[in-house]
Formats: sequence, structure tokens, C-alpha cells
Amino acid sequence: MTPAPDQRPRLLLVDDEPTNLQVLRHILQADYRLLFATDGERALQVAREQRPDLVLLDIMMPNLDGYAVCRALKANAATASIPVIFITALTDSQDETAGFDAGAVDYITKPVSPPVVRARVRTHLSLVRLDELRETRLQIVQRLGRAAEYKDNETGMHVIRMSYFAQLLALAAGCSPAWAEDLLNAAPMHDVGKIAIADRILAKSGALDSHEWSEVQTHCDAGRDLLSQSSCPMHQVGATIAHQHHERWDGTGYPGGLAGDRIDQVAHITALADVVDSLLCPSCYKPAWTLDAALAHVQAQRGQHFDPKLVDLLIAERAAVESIYRNRPVGKHRAT
Repeated sequence: MTPAPDQRPRLLLVDDEPTNLQVLRHILQADYRLLFATDGERALQVAREQRPDLVLLDIMMPNLDGYAVCRALKANAATASIPVIFITALTDSQDETAGFDAGAVDYITKPVSPPVVRARVRTHLSLVRLDELRETRLQIVQRLGRAAEYKDNETGMHVIRMSYFAQLLALAAGCSPAWAEDLLNAAPMHDVGKIAIADRILAKSGALDSHEWSEVQTHCDAGRDLLSQSSCPMHQVGATIAHQHHERWDGTGYPGGLAGDRIDQVAHITALADVVDSLLCPSCYKPAWTLDAALAHVQAQRGQHFDPKLVDLLIAERAAVESIYRNRPVGKHRAT
């Protein structure tokens, strides 16, 4: 019978003194898979090849010291996310500050205390797992949104880019980073109700007749109904966005004809982000608009379709909008 693979986290221990590595090995070997390096160059090679979950790194080493190793790890996209804990005999506060400036997440002084080492390693590995869970959650939500976009979008990337526009607007409006991140996570679900709309309608290249347009409008209620059944707070935000993102500031939107502050802020922000990216995307019935043309359009709709304050913030953040536009994938989108 083939033994089960060892799934324990993998740590890279780096110190030019073998005795120090032996001390760490005795402390950590029962709970972790261990990799070793006795110089900076070897540490960088092992990190690139083995991708450890965490690095315990000495500072005072010949040739390439710990600061230089840490900076090199953080400069490489393949290893930048690996947390680094310095373990060193240097105890001056300036040394500790230099370690954090180099990119370390923690600082343990020698001689080490086994309980402290174990606790610090557990803590930072837990933070890594939390970050991974957050990233996985975002990817799942983005794929849920893209599942709807694939029905009328060749690449399904609209949901990703517009969610970054929404996050940008939330931060510009003075919302907290945590609130803006929640919106980033929820905004991709704005059109999830399109799953309930017939493909023949969403794929139609010509104008929709009145019956088809009425059916398209039901995607707002369908999205709300789908997401509101979940107790997850993010899904509840998504339900509000899905239901209200086609409402307009002047009350001429759908499905409820809400106006002004009766529309939730998350919906106001998502609506503006959605329209901007839709204009920037080529579609079956229009070429992609330039950024200047898209911003001119939303400016013209200030106080009609869109919250005036959000339009002003968007215009003021033009450079950041362009950066997202240039660096996020482009898709094809039917604005509904």
C-alpha cells in the first residue's frame, strides 16, 4: 500500500552555523518538513525550487546576509509571498527595524526559546492559510460571476476588471479598506441572475424586442433570489448588488424604479463600475470606447444614471482607472 504523502507545512531553515540549525531541527521536526541552507545563495535556490511555506532566516552570514536574502525573496514574484522570520543574535531596535524594512514578518532573538519559536511559526502559517482562503473565496466568486458572463461574453473577464473599478471607487469615497475589499469580492456576482435568462436572448446580436427586454430585466430579481438564500454576509451584499445595480440615480432604472439614496451605496458603486467597463469592452454591437469617451459619457450621466459624487471621484481617479484598464484582461460584454 502506497503511504499517504506528507502534507505537513514545509519550512526552510537558514543559518551558517550548523549547531543553530540542529537546535531548530529539534524544535520543529515533529510538526514540519524541514529544508536547510547554510548560506544565502543556497537559501535563494532552495526557496525558488521548493517553495517552502515559511523561512526562518539568520541575519549575520558571510557574503549574502539575511537582509539581502530577504530582499531578494521579496523581489521575486515566485517567492515574494513566503513569510520570513528572522532569527538572530542582533537585539538592537535598529536591527529589528531593518529586518521589517527588508520584508520580514517577525523577529526572534537568540538564544531561541522552543515555545516561542513554535508559537511564532504556528501564528504566521495560520495567517498564510487565512490569506489563501481569502484568495480562494475571491476566485470562487469571480468564477460564479464569469459563469453568468460566459453566456454573453467571450472571455468572461468583465467581472474581474469591473470589481477592481468598484474597489477603487469605494476607497476614493472614503470607505474602509475592509469594506472596499468586501465590495471587490461581492461585485463579480452582480449579473449572476443572467444564468436564468435564455441564451437566445443574451446571444442576440440585434436589438431586443419588448418581450425579450422584459425577460432580461428579470435577472436582477433572479440574482437576488439566488444569493439571498445564503447566510454568508458577502452573499447578502452580493444579493443587494444583483438586485439594484440597474437602478438609476434619477429613478428611471429597473427593477424597482428606486432613486437617489434609496439605492444602496454598493449598488451605486457597482453600477458605475459596470457601465464604465462595459463601454471599454468591445461587443457584438459596438467597438470598444476609448477611456476618454467612456469618462465623458458617465460625466454626461452625472445626476441622471449615476450618483454625482461617485462620478466626480471617478474622474479624479482617472490615472488609477487607466492603470486597471491597462493591466486587467479585456472581455466582450453586452450591457444590460
